[in-house]
Amino acid sequence: MRWFRSESACHALEERVLTECDHALRTLWPAAVTRVGNPEVQHWSRASLRRSRGLLRVDHAGEVAAQALYRGQALAASDDPGLAQSLLGAAEEEARHLDWCERRLGELGGRTSRLNPLWYTGAFLSGLFAGCLGRATSLGYLAETEKQVEAHLDDHLARLPREDRATRALLEQMKAEEAGHRQKAIDEGGKPLPRAVRALMHAASRALVYGSYWL
Repeated sequence: MRWFRSESACHALEERVLTECDHALRTLWPAAVTRVGNPEVQHWSRASLRRSRGLLRVDHAGEVAAQALYRGQALAASDDPGLAQSLLGAAEEEARHLDWCERRLGELGGRTSRLNPLWYTGAFLSGLFAGCLGRATSLGYLAETEKQVEAHLDDHLARLPREDRATRALLEQMKAEEAGHRQKAIDEGGKPLPRAVRALMHAASRALVYGSYWL
């Protein structure tokens, strides 16, 4: 009987790993972004268009990382089905944000970051590690992540070209939903992280922002 339980557990783990690999591939290499002729941008300056594309590329990369983070945490929360389901639900909302960013990039004639596989891998491993530290730490990590995402969305809203009203509306909606994720994580028992951990997360976030803007 013990052997049977062990065999079943191994099979379940194998299925979950395959599911995560499939999700990673679909996130990182979706159908190509369709670039469409957009009369909206015909009268924009080249600098404005370049800035909107760069900022939105960063936001898209952030959503790629959010997908990986939540799914890594959910994988580690196998002994807490309620938490795992909550994390996967948040990941579904982030998938919607990802789709919004991809569509808008297509409208602007932009592209996604070439570094997305790096961001996905790093965020997934980070989420897996945080999830292994327990429910309170995992939720605290989620809350801190969302807090930093809100800050960089505020920065992007301030830097967006004035004429890019569609991207502004998109980012404002994303920010409101990220704030909801953060508050939910706190309400469910997330504890504040040590200052050193928050600083390390901020440094990683800055690397994503800089790398994705240019690459």
